[in-house]
Amino acid sequence: MKKNIKWLLLVSLTFMAACNNDDDNNTPEEVPVTPGSAVFTKYVALGDSFAAGYSDNSLFKKGQENGYANILSQQFAAAGGGTFTIPYANDNIGGLLFGGQVNPAFGPRLYFNGTAPLPVSGVPTTEVMTHLTGTFNNLGVPGAKSFHLVANGYGNPAGLAIGAANPYFVRFASSPSTSVLADALIQTPTFFSLFIGGNDVLSYATSGGVGKDQTGNPNPATYGSNDITDPAVFANVYSSMATALTANGAKGVVANLPYITALPYFTTVPYNPLTAKSIGLNNEEVGKATIKALNTQLYGPLKQVLTALGAGDRINLLSETASNPVLIKDESLPNLATQLAQAFAPTLGAQTAGFYGAVFGQARQATAADLVVLPVRTVIGTVPSAADSGIGMIPPAPLDKFGITFPLQDKHVLIPTESAEIKKATDAYNTTISAVATEKGLAFVDTRAVLTQLASTGIKFGNFSLTSAYVTGGAFSLDGIHPSARGYALISNIFVDAINAKYGSTLRHVDLSAYPSQYPKSL
Repeated sequence: MKKNIKWLLLVSLTFMAACNNDDDNNTPEEVPVTPGSAVFTKYVALGDSFAAGYSDNSLFKKGQENGYANILSQQFAAAGGGTFTIPYANDNIGGLLFGGQVNPAFGPRLYFNGTAPLPVSGVPTTEVMTHLTGTFNNLGVPGAKSFHLVANGYGNPAGLAIGAANPYFVRFASSPSTSVLADALIQTPTFFSLFIGGNDVLSYATSGGVGKDQTGNPNPATYGSNDITDPAVFANVYSSMATALTANGAKGVVANLPYITALPYFTTVPYNPLTAKSIGLNNEEVGKATIKALNTQLYGPLKQVLTALGAGDRINLLSETASNPVLIKDESLPNLATQLAQAFAPTLGAQTAGFYGAVFGQARQATAADLVVLPVRTVIGTVPSAADSGIGMIPPAPLDKFGITFPLQDKHVLIPTESAEIKKATDAYNTTISAVATEKGLAFVDTRAVLTQLASTGIKFGNFSLTSAYVTGGAFSLDGIHPSARGYALISNIFVDAINAKYGSTLRHVDLSAYPSQYPKSL
């Protein structure tokens, strides 16, 4: 019996070994990397800060190396792709010098110190006026809108003072009179990527809607820096660029635009962050006492007068136990300044009543439909400056706490009408991008869908996941708008998917875990 068991065991082991050998023999070989019908010999990337590899509120060498355009070029190299040149910054500090002078608008990159994002120490060494020679495959220009890519002189140093030139393009434009598109075409690209249009609404959004919707205005020369580009202008520019880039048979990939609600810059700060603990500066009992006083002295009287004026829904009493909304100025509301001043004059006197009217005439509490922009996280509860108050003076105490006793201003919040303008323009741009991709036979990347997924369910890879959560989500950098290195790697992979699907290539994904979700203080 033991002998039979021994033989049965031997047969069983032999059978298992045979099965394992069959499995090994049947393991499919890795598909070789091929270009399909695409030709990657000369790849150029056109776009804005995303194409440039901008991250953590700055452009720096490591960020450029880990940008999606450079990652794509590395994948193309395995399928016959050539050299991909980048107009590198001088350092990993980030920021720019203008004639040796630091410009605060172009400061160092951010890092996370465990509590909050802070700028790295050091002085930028990337001088705008030191011109780089040669041609560059990466033509991503931070801050560029669609029509800027076809603007002659966008890299002319003489145009910097009047806002007609871009300092990033000034560094590497082939001549002062050229355009970004022209610098792409002189290289006779065989393949291109075009990811542009975000800034056509983004500057309006990040400014809290301080700008104008230029829909119907066909002349970009009359636009302000924070204005929304007319969708017809976008369509004409985008179509003309695609026509020029494909004129000699080049193939390419284009990407549509995400909604701003997929970006943590607009979703991190809640509309209702005011609790007894926060109002009391971590002392809940002090906060409750403060709320009682605010309801008696400010919110209650405002609620009473506004109710009499038929606008009682603008203000509600603060809760001692729940989270309360911030106080904001809504410029779309009828201005009740005169009526408030008249109502409060008998009890407060004409001067103070006039102040109440000026400050609270268009004030209301925020709702879930309002988007409080990221920088406001350090503004709530602070004293407005004369420049930021909207009334030309520092408000007197106790009516001097932003979001609590003094309304946050237009630049701090996107109200629903402003968000609707942004979405309408974004949808129009995306319709154009999709139509051009179809017309020109280009690969199409649905960036909007992917970033929406990041903001809703997240995206899993291996034992990890990426979300749009600020700091902790891994997909976005510390400026809340631009991807992290890992986020850019994800974008590269979805570009690869679109290219493979369109041209029959077999480009490979990169391993997202090989790219950091945050850069350390020192690089």
